[in-house]
Amino acid sequence: MAVADEKGSAALTMRAIAEPLGVEAMSLYHHVAGREEILDGMVDAVFGEIDLPPRDTDWKSAMRHRAFSARTVLGRHPWAIGLMDSRSQPGPATLRHHDAVIGVLRAGGFSVPMAAHAFSLIDSYLYGFVIQELSLPFSGSAELGEVAGAILREMPADAYPHLTELASEYALMPGYDYADEFTFGLTLILDALHPDETAGPDQTTPGNPPGRGSAASSAQRRQAGHSAAD
Repeated sequence: MAVADEKGSAALTMRAIAEPLGVEAMSLYHHVAGREEILDGMVDAVFGEIDLPPRDTDWKSAMRHRAFSARTVLGRHPWAIGLMDSRSQPGPATLRHHDAVIGVLRAGGFSVPMAAHAFSLIDSYLYGFVIQELSLPFSGSAELGEVAGAILREMPADAYPHLTELASEYALMPGYDYADEFTFGLTLILDALHPDETAGPDQTTPGNPPGRGSAASSAQRRQAGHSAAD
């Protein structure tokens, strides 16, 4: 993992792993079958560093906690993003992590399909944001000021008015932190997700189990509409 953190996963050869250990590359095969097995273990170790979503809070807070932890961990191991969901033989930490995320969503009232949708949506945003964040030509507000300031000085003042406005009146204002964009997007996603097996007061009818009240109410409303039309 240290080799990959420094040079990327493409540089992760058996020789590159053996060298800092002071051994020959061939000696590694006494412990692992090959590079793919090492990658399996590395990905599992990354999942092991991510906090599991806490079970003693609501699903939204749990997903938020887990997402912030994952962003921090992936910032330390940027090579892992492209490998996180690529392993055909996931390790125990990976399985435990996925099971915990799904478990929190299910306990929060998400059906199995909706839990899958939510999991995929959150992780797509999470991975994409980290990739974008790591690709930026600055790592803090000071560097952002230097980069954006240089761009503004080089481009004609009236050629790109909206870009100039966004930079000068938002991104270059005191206190701006690009990390806040992650919070904004994550909040937007979590607020848009709703448990579909938790029936509200106006969706529950006597004898209907949770999760079916909404469908039953919709059918009743459609029937009432047809009756009124007739």
